[in-house]
Amino acid sequence: MTARWRDALRLAALHLAIPPEAFWRLSLAEWRALTEAPAAPVLDRAALGALIARFPDEETP
Repeated sequence: MTARWRDALRLAALHLAIPPEAFWRLSLAEWRALTEAPAAPVLDRAALGALIARFPDEETP
């Protein structure tokens, strides 16, 4: 199941309020996609470098 499909399911369940009869027709894969925690973003070396450049540590005298 792709992330795009999971996002669509979450939108349907949380923001569009799936009616009970539709909820009970969900497959196990669909239910898991709706209830699992969203993936945490990954901070790679380039992104870390950009953050360090944008917010450098200030040295105190």
